[in-house]
Amino acid sequence: MYNISYKYKRTLFLLVKLVIVIGAFYFIYQKLVNNQLLSFSELQNQLIILFSKNYWLLIILLLFTDANWLLEIYKWKILASLEKKTTFFDAYQQALASLTASIITPNRIGEYGVKALYFEQKSRKKIVLLNFIGNIIQLLITIIFGLIGLVFLFTNFKTQFPRFNTSSFIVLSLVISLIIVFWKKFGIPKMLSSYFNKSVSFLKEISAFTYSKIFIISFLRYLVFSHQFYFLMKLFGIETDYFTLMQLLFCVYFIASIIPSLTIFDWAIKGSVAIFIFNLIGLNELTVVTITTIMWLLNFALPALLGSIFVLNFKFSKN
Repeated sequence: MYNISYKYKRTLFLLVKLVIVIGAFYFIYQKLVNNQLLSFSELQNQLIILFSKNYWLLIILLLFTDANWLLEIYKWKILASLEKKTTFFDAYQQALASLTASIITPNRIGEYGVKALYFEQKSRKKIVLLNFIGNIIQLLITIIFGLIGLVFLFTNFKTQFPRFNTSSFIVLSLVISLIIVFWKKFGIPKMLSSYFNKSVSFLKEISAFTYSKIFIISFLRYLVFSHQFYFLMKLFGIETDYFTLMQLLFCVYFIASIIPSLTIFDWAIKGSVAIFIFNLIGLNELTVVTITTIMWLLNFALPALLGSIFVLNFKFSKN
């Protein structure tokens, strides 16, 4: 009976892995072929123009991507090692496999689950919390630079953001109210309070030095991918000065980061936000969308395809 049960579980888990990988491939394919902001033929033409005579540019962009993910993997290695000694290659597998899963889940929720599966059951809650710490510090960096960018934006440009939607606010308020009532009725606040207290105790055990390292790595990673975007803008002949472009870019990342979405739609959100922001200095929409699509391909799609290898190779022990 045990062997039969184990075989069924193995078969089911194999199907889950195939669904994740096939889903990731399918979504990436769909976003390239059926991109409403940028057709596949337009993207091809833009890439041909960009790389036909300058193959070294592609190498530089790939080096940016490598630096971006090496920093992210090193950051995860430090965090995961707080619970269990983790090698760089272990962190490499976990980071890319979790990216593949997160690409088809809202707000990268799949990232938390996949990383946790690499550890023993007793450690999984802490692993989820450690992953949250890494993400929240990265978000904090984005917010800090984003606020600086917004000050520059409102100081130097006349901007008109979308009007406040009263009906949407009412619906959102009702949903939040129902959730609060539901939570109180089933005693969820007490369970959350207990988990929150345990989480706080665990966070206090982490040294200030470790937090500082994570903050510095997150800061460096932000500089890498923001300057990758800037490098692409210069390649497409955008002549606006460095300071203005970077401040507007800070705004793009800040606004895009606070919009809930599937990772697979990250390119579309950043593309739409970038069009709105960079339209203030008269940049061509096609150029802006092309750049955001290339950024998405390099920093999300390609690593996710590589991560699919680790998803398929992942195995549970019988225990």
